[in-house]
Amino acid sequence: MLLGVNIDHIAVLREARKINDPDPLEAVSLVKRAGADQITIHLREDRRHINDEDAKSIIENAHVPVNLECSINEEIIETVLALRPHRATLVPEKREEVTTEGGLNVVKNKAVMIDIAKRLKKEHIELSLFIDPNSAMIDASHEIGAQWIELHTGLYANIYAMLYSNLSRSRHSIQELELDRETLHVKLIEATHELEISAKYAHQLGLRVAAGHGLNYHNVKRIVQIKEICELNIGQSIIARSVFVGFENAVKEMLGLLR
Repeated sequence: MLLGVNIDHIAVLREARKINDPDPLEAVSLVKRAGADQITIHLREDRRHINDEDAKSIIENAHVPVNLECSINEEIIETVLALRPHRATLVPEKREEVTTEGGLNVVKNKAVMIDIAKRLKKEHIELSLFIDPNSAMIDASHEIGAQWIELHTGLYANIYAMLYSNLSRSRHSIQELELDRETLHVKLIEATHELEISAKYAHQLGLRVAAGHGLNYHNVKRIVQIKEICELNIGQSIIARSVFVGFENAVKEMLGLLR
């Protein structure tokens, strides 16, 4: 299974103090040296962490493929076409959200997606769509000509955290998941099954299947067992662990769980 390391949170640390350190570009060579397969970055409309200069320097200097996550905003798409990353992953985006909260509604935005897909193909940029595990979204992704889908694992990760960590006892507890352990266990099985079924269906259609969002060193083990998923994109948990064990070691530890 391939690992894409999302380095957005290095830029988050930089922007917290509004200085030039740490530089996300420094992580690129360490990702390659650790043995990971891809750099993933999200160029948000508000440029809250990764900015245009970051994206340009990372794409130009990375010795591994770069997966550029972005919205379907026209100004952003024009930037992606100019930068020409290895892959563009289209995601939904809200200015007020802390992190991406759900999958892209490919059915609703199908006409726009078809146009974007054609433009990306012309520049030899692979297209991936970040979607919820849903057959209608998978069908639409296939119809517009995407090469990849990335299954949103946020629900699975949230249920896992409420069931197996101290999240429910903290101020970050997820209110709608404040349920008894037996109910959470059933919901976790259901969420895992949805990911399994969706990955298998997409694979049968000829789509390559990635997954990501909220994955960490504990909950990733069940996702790795879904054989149709060939790539995971993981960021925050790796950056958080690197505080204690170092960035390269944090990447290697995650790779050990995947492989």
